[in-house]
Amino acid sequence: MEIKVKLWALVILSSVGITNSFLMRETKVRENGIVKSSTYRSPSFTLGHGEVQDKFYYGIPFPQGHIALKAFDAEVVDEAGNSVPLSEVYLHHWVVVNFYTNSIQRRSHMDQSDILIIGNDGACPHHGVSQLFGLGSETRHTSTAIPDPYGIEVGDPDATPQGYEEVWLLNVHSINTIGTVDPSGCQECRCDLYNVTVDAFGHTLREGYSGGLLCCYDGTQCLTKDNSGGEKKTYYLQYTVHWMDWDESIVPVKVYIFDVTYMGKYCKVEYDISFCDVRSHWADCIDTKESHMRIPVGGDVIYAVAHQHAGGIGSTLYGDDGREICTSLPIYGNGSEAGNEAGYIVGMSTCYPKPGTVKVYTGEKVRLLSNYSRITGHTGVMGLFYLLVDPHQNKSIFQHSIE
Repeated sequence: MEIKVKLWALVILSSVGITNSFLMRETKVRENGIVKSSTYRSPSFTLGHGEVQDKFYYGIPFPQGHIALKAFDAEVVDEAGNSVPLSEVYLHHWVVVNFYTNSIQRRSHMDQSDILIIGNDGACPHHGVSQLFGLGSETRHTSTAIPDPYGIEVGDPDATPQGYEEVWLLNVHSINTIGTVDPSGCQECRCDLYNVTVDAFGHTLREGYSGGLLCCYDGTQCLTKDNSGGEKKTYYLQYTVHWMDWDESIVPVKVYIFDVTYMGKYCKVEYDISFCDVRSHWADCIDTKESHMRIPVGGDVIYAVAHQHAGGIGSTLYGDDGREICTSLPIYGNGSEAGNEAGYIVGMSTCYPKPGTVKVYTGEKVRLLSNYSRITGHTGVMGLFYLLVDPHQNKSIFQHSIE
């Protein structure tokens, strides 16, 4: 699936507007040594059977000041605070992005010229995938914890342009699949199930486009068995930020996100998987997609994890000499309760190498492989890989010769 490289930036600018409606629904702050945690809720959203919510919330509650982010956890909950199973509300994704905005404009009207996206450190060009944290159905059992003494540095007043302030944006994309004709197809945003021929901006879908983000945007409706919206319920994305006040003992890390759909100029983000002939050899029923991207700044790898959709069977990142940097495997549920839903990816395994044991090098071309089962076809799948790197500032040992 082809997505313009500026999609995220365009959606941010066109959808969020200026609002103070994002209220802090619940706040809990605790201190355990020097690590603090705050829990918030997004504005409520109401979904009936088959309905889609894909909102961008601008200026969300977030810890203030010069801090180091240590983890970010999130899940969909109901009004009572109970975890909602994926079989009821499928969490396609949530992402958080930080950016600078003109302080005066923030209180009146936001214009594209007033937005300076901060986001991560690459490697997709043009802020193609710009979030610092972001997960999907795997959110409850995928660790985002950053080990000591490391952290993601945000809120540095010396880095903030004069007249601007750092603010945060949250995107939540969820789908109520209760009562739908094909829950899996709804989750994969199959266009025929949404009866969609144009995208959220009114542009006609390209010929052959069968499913993905362009067909399940905010306000769309997936086909239900009785063609009714069913009972409407209220939900929230509840998120917890773990952080530390910044000090010189904290080692800042670079955040890289690699995309298996990278084509040399942009990251397409999504792609489709064709189904295999049932008479095929098992090896022919595995789809392996590959991309090559360069490390912007090298250093020690301290955390890595992949993001895949249902049907995923694992992803591996390799160095240009063939060494394995990290393999991340999906965890599938086998029950019905929230966090263990059968048939859904409920977690992804992570890599926490001992510092100094796994390195990447400035300019190194890494190879990303994303594997999916082809027993059934899939639309709008993803193959992202998060990598956190200690760049060892001002040290030249991580410069890599690519001659």
